[in-house]
Amino acid sequence: MYVGTSSSFAYELLDALYDRKDELENITLLCSMSITPCRMFDTDWPVDIPPGQKGNPFIFDTFFLGAGERSAHRKHNMAFEFTSFHLSQVDLWMREIGRPDVSFLQVSRPDEDGYFSYGSAGICDHKYVMEETRREIFLESNTGSPYIFGEDNLIRGDHKKVAGIVYTDRNAPELMPDEIDDISRQISEHVVREVPDGATLQLGLGKVSTAIGYDLEQRNDLGIFSELFSQPMMNLMRNGNVTNLCKGFMDGKSVFSFSAGTQEMYDFMDRNPLIYGVPFPFVNDPRNIAKNKKMISINSAMAADLYGEVAADAIGFTQQSAVGGQLDFVKGAQWSEGGKSIIALSSSFMRHGKRQSKITLQFTPGTPVTTPRSEVQYIATEYGCVNLKVLNMSDRVRAMISLAHPDFRDQLTQEAKDAGLI
Repeated sequence: MYVGTSSSFAYELLDALYDRKDELENITLLCSMSITPCRMFDTDWPVDIPPGQKGNPFIFDTFFLGAGERSAHRKHNMAFEFTSFHLSQVDLWMREIGRPDVSFLQVSRPDEDGYFSYGSAGICDHKYVMEETRREIFLESNTGSPYIFGEDNLIRGDHKKVAGIVYTDRNAPELMPDEIDDISRQISEHVVREVPDGATLQLGLGKVSTAIGYDLEQRNDLGIFSELFSQPMMNLMRNGNVTNLCKGFMDGKSVFSFSAGTQEMYDFMDRNPLIYGVPFPFVNDPRNIAKNKKMISINSAMAADLYGEVAADAIGFTQQSAVGGQLDFVKGAQWSEGGKSIIALSSSFMRHGKRQSKITLQFTPGTPVTTPRSEVQYIATEYGCVNLKVLNMSDRVRAMISLAHPDFRDQLTQEAKDAGLI
């Protein structure tokens, strides 16, 4: 059963399914990037009943872990399956892995012709859910779910696969903006220097991306071609910083696949002719990304090694999120005329009162590389922003050490020397 992606989860139907848990078994829930708590994810399931059986009937399968999927996986004895896929390949995931029998789609209110929009995030993959659902589909029409103009993002209530419609007064699931700290502001200062007027933007979620988004109010004639539409992007459009006149591809439109923000943002997006939604395989196709001029891709990471390799979806054997669209945009931005790819992260973090470096000689065993050294271009921390692409390996190592927290630079230098890297 497919139940939702990001801010387009069918929570009313999901709650109704949860209420039937004692009569169900072997239900696999297909979902991704959840941002709002719900009983399905947060219940303490019986530890003495194997997942899939009555009393603990649900199993999860995803291509991207959000807060709910992480909770279900780690806290509540839920069986869990994850497949590492680029977002540009979500159609393949739905066709070869997901293959839903029944789907719940959160949608907008219908228009005058009886069409429902896939809403704030359903644009990204509901087209493929529709194509691959083998039995029936139920629509959950929420008052707070925006009607988005775009490509392949409408469904009629009388579609042959639609078995029922539930109308609710729910808002779309909200994600409040991150609190911006001093480190994020410092990183943002370095990154924004690399963004020219007339740039086309891709931004992710998190404190650093939020800080960068707000600091881009210093720039003019920006464009948006991004898997995510976020709160800072709304502000840039309102302020007139985003005009979408210089992109050279799909000019005049802020192009995106999913959104996560406040109800204010969803209301801004509702029937807004300047906002255009497309599925992941379109917006995350590096060939389409590269068609935008001065494409600036800005993504985050959890760690980086001295080669400049990036770990952004897992540390050790613990899956945190997913590859998502990072590598799609890393490649596409660098193919763009005047484009740049930037990975931004803080240099360190605190654990149990002790500072730990995010820049290391090598990753924790089991950590997958999200973006390999051969693809990485710029890396930024609060200590600077460096183009690694033009550096040989020894100079890369020295550059990465310069981006590390001062407390770790001597240690990293010695480790690099011991390893024969410098």
